[in-house]
Amino acid sequence: MADPQPGGCCRCCCSFIFTLGLTALFMWLSLRTDNPTCYIQYFYLPGLNTTLKNSTNNTLVIELRLENGNKDKGIYYDAINLTFYDFPNKSHLMGNYTIPGFYQGHKKKATKPGSLALNKTLLSQATYPNGTAKFHVDLATAVRFKIMAWKTKRHKLDVGSDVDVNNQGIKTYEKKIKLRSGASGHKRYCAQMGALVSSVVLVFLDF
Repeated sequence: MADPQPGGCCRCCCSFIFTLGLTALFMWLSLRTDNPTCYIQYFYLPGLNTTLKNSTNNTLVIELRLENGNKDKGIYYDAINLTFYDFPNKSHLMGNYTIPGFYQGHKKKATKPGSLALNKTLLSQATYPNGTAKFHVDLATAVRFKIMAWKTKRHKLDVGSDVDVNNQGIKTYEKKIKLRSGASGHKRYCAQMGALVSSVVLVFLDF
């Protein structure tokens, strides 16, 4: 009986490794998630509108825009907490607003309007003599991703941005303002998932 050819064994082994690598890549792409993108779409303080005579209105009208860029993953939001500070050192808390939690389908966008009364004294102190003002907005929540019938654990989402307001009480930046994060928790999660998939591959190779 002829001995098996060494080249045939090598081809089988390479084919197995290649298939395993593709499987690991597919698993990583399936489990990889992107945090939603958060924007301030509308920001208006009628009390700072100099065209309105004798306005003492301390109400803030805001509209939040949330975009889920994941192609095949939905997002469950916990309650979304918005916190408003004076600028630049956030030393004074001016007000809070909470958006109830909700579910957002994949590749969907959501607009969440709201209004709240800011601290009138702090609002007056934060306004410059020319009628303009600067504020800081923080957004804090936790999200879970829906991957088919499976939900991930909660991941904290903390983002924020400065907002410049003109003497008509409207944000000076005409386009929506993106809320950004310096936190790396979500990146750590993706790295952990990548390490897990790599470990699975190594286990199979050792086997």
